[in-house]
Order: sequence, then C-alpha cells, then structure tokens
Amino acid sequence: MTGPDPTETEGPDLVVAGAGGGLAGALRAAEHGLSVLVVEASEHFRRGNNTSMSTAMFPGAGSRWQADAGIDDGPERFVGDIMAKTHGTADPRLAGTLAEISAPLVEWLADSAGLPLSLVTDFNYPGHTVPRCHTIPGRHGSGVIDHLARRAGEHPGIELLAPARLTDVRLDDDGAVRAVVVRYPDGAEEEIPTRAVLLATNGFGADRGLVAEHLPEIAGALYQGGEHSLGDALRIGRKLGAASGFLDAYQGHGAVGAKSGTLVGWATIIHGGILVDLDGRRFGDETRGYSEYAAELAARRGATGWIVIDETIHRQCLPFRDFQDNVDAGAVVWGADATELAEVTGLPAAALAAEVADSTAAARGERPDRFGRTNWERPLTGRLAAVRVVPALFHTQGGLLVDQRAAVVDADDRPIPGLYAAGGAAAGISGRGAAGYLPGNGLLPAFGLAWLAADDVARRYSHTQ
Repeated sequence: MTGPDPTETEGPDLVVAGAGGGLAGALRAAEHGLSVLVVEASEHFRRGNNTSMSTAMFPGAGSRWQADAGIDDGPERFVGDIMAKTHGTADPRLAGTLAEISAPLVEWLADSAGLPLSLVTDFNYPGHTVPRCHTIPGRHGSGVIDHLARRAGEHPGIELLAPARLTDVRLDDDGAVRAVVVRYPDGAEEEIPTRAVLLATNGFGADRGLVAEHLPEIAGALYQGGEHSLGDALRIGRKLGAASGFLDAYQGHGAVGAKSGTLVGWATIIHGGILVDLDGRRFGDETRGYSEYAAELAARRGATGWIVIDETIHRQCLPFRDFQDNVDAGAVVWGADATELAEVTGLPAAALAAEVADSTAAARGERPDRFGRTNWERPLTGRLAAVRVVPALFHTQGGLLVDQRAAVVDADDRPIPGLYAAGGAAAGISGRGAAGYLPGNGLLPAFGLAWLAADDVARRYSHTQ
C-alpha cells in the first residue's frame, strides 16, 4: 500500500494517544505505509498502563488455535455470549464488529506483530461458553507491551513521544481533524498537524470525581489501573461534539491480594476455590464473574475476604505470573484442614469448616449449592490454602461512542472525520455496570478498535489499497 502524498499534509498521517492497545494501531497503520506518532503520558508505560497490568487475554472466536483444538466457535456464538452476559444491554453493532474481527485480530497479533499466542484450554472464564481466550507465556500484559513497544521502536514509520500528553484535538472549518496539541512535563505545548487521531488513553478510572459520579458502588475500592486514565478522551471528544455512553460500565475484580497488591486471579475460583467474607461465609455464586464480585465484596464487612483453595488449585495457578507474585510475597497461607486454616486466617472456625463442607458436597453433586453454583471443576481435597483479597476497580468500560470503523460519532451517529477511539476511551461491549464484563472485553476493544482505526485511516488517506 502506498501512503498519502506528503505534500497534502504536514506532520504524521496518524497520531495515536496512548501506548497500550494504541501500539497495535500504530503497527497496523505503519504496515499500511502510514507515518505514525505515538504520544504517551508516562515514560514508564511498559509497567504503568492498563494493558501492562492485564492478564493478556485476547478473545478470538473461530481462530486457528481453536480449530486445531477441535473447538467449534465463531462470531455469532461470541455475540450470543456477550449479549447473555450483558442481559442484552451491550451495543449490538460494536459487539458484532468486534466478534467478527476477533479471530483475524489474534492471528494478526501472532503473525504480523509476533506475539507468541496460544489458546487457553486449562480452564474457561465465566461467560465464555467455549475456550476462546488467547494469551502469551506468563499470562501477563507486561510481556505484551514490552514486545509491541520493541516492535514499534524498531519501525522507521513510528515515532514515540514520551512523556507527553495529548490535551486537545483541533478541527478545520469542515469539522475534520487538522491538528493535535501536545503538552510536555515542563508545561510547554506544541501543535502538531495531522488528519487523523486515535484516542487510546483508556478511561477515567484514575479520576476519583468521575468515578464517584458514574460508578458510586465501587468508588471506595482500590483503583488498580493506570494513573493517567483521567478521562482525557471523554473531555476532548465531548468538546468536539462527540456522543458518549455506557459511563456506568466498568471492570472490577474481587481478587486482588491484600498483602501483595497484585492480582490473585479468578482461575483460583474456576478450578474449584471459594470466596468467604470475614465471617467465614460465602455470599454468592463466585463463578458468575470476577467483575461483579468487586462491588459485592466491597459491600461485605471490612470490604475484604479470603479465597480458599487446595494444593491442586495452587499448582494449577502457578503459570500465572500474578499468582506466583502472591506466592513470592507470602500472601498464601496454609492449613492441614479448615480448622487449622481458620487459625492462621483469623476466620471463625465453625463457619469456615461448614462452608468448606457444603461446597465440597455441592462439588461432588451430593446436594445443590444454596447460591446456585453449578460450575465445580472438582471438590476441595487435602491440605487447604487461603489468600486474603480486596476488591478493585481496574478500568472503566464507557466512553465515546464509535461506529464499526472505530470512528467517533456525534449524537446523530455521524462520524467526526479523522477522529477515532479505542479501548477505555471508547464505549465498549460490557453493557451496564460491572456484571456484563467478559474476560477479554478490555483488550479486545483496545486492540480491535485500534486495528480497525488504522485500516480506516489507510483507506481514507491512501491512494491505493
């Protein structure tokens, strides 16, 4: 593909604000022959943005890895899972678009971007009816960012500007993007001409005022996301007349280690673990999803609880770097049985023993679980372990409304020429609140919309395709 005539515009063909999923958009655009400037607010983005903090799970419905594993999946089934999890509140257009490109996206990430992806088959996340999440060794987003940042740094068509913050987007008389304003740490500002901007600055999770306004149920919880997720895209887009929506949607998590400050992970639950509060009691069907469990845990006494597992589950979770970090931090405590575990955790012994016994009976099929849980991989057996967890807000899922090409739209669903949004900067596919979040619903819009935006910029501003 031939890039646009350099005499037609000065500056880069595309400015990407945010070096998370935005790096995928930058690489895709450069692949099309476009010049790209990535503007990133943090010089430590490889460890400080939401992508780097993720478990690196990329849904791909109908991927070649699924085909090799004999798994029957496709976009229609994926959309069905999204709509079921969100109770029909997700944006159907965007859900369909992202489901359709999910498999081509993960295959591009492997083949062109070079990520060593494989299908996760050792367990299935809540809401996905078949295994469709793909990840890298270590199952941690820092490996994704390290790899993509290195690829972008090696590409002659991509320039990274960090630390610098994109503060404004300026339109021409026809309402199309003509320039961006970048602010440097010393307060100096620069106007950079361009015809296309991808806002990939995540959401507003770091702005406590906006969180309190839109997400009051989780406002008091730990924030476990990037410090620069301050709602920049929302502010810039609204100023330009962009529509926004789903601002009450977010990804929470009910399993951040209280001692380590890092994610314990819901694989502990899916493999058969249980979550109890400070009274030693379970308070719901844990397999419904880790996102909604954040607010539910936040509402319990002390806003904390304990995940109880056994030696088999402990061993199954060690491939997750986050879980290993908790082990290394001494956050996992052990007991020969429920009574001894109660002694080391400070939980009421009788209550904890009763919960372990009840859940074990339910897992064996001896009686129904009183909370309706049916997903029991196996009953807890032998020596038991526990780790204390606290609820957290990871990232917001509402933002600027976009169309099927990732173009930001106004209240009449008309694209603002040259303006795109991806990830938390855009309204996602999680519907309302926290309960609609499916694992991968953060990275799929982050990488998928950035990918689509790059393709559309190339289509709009290149002579040939």
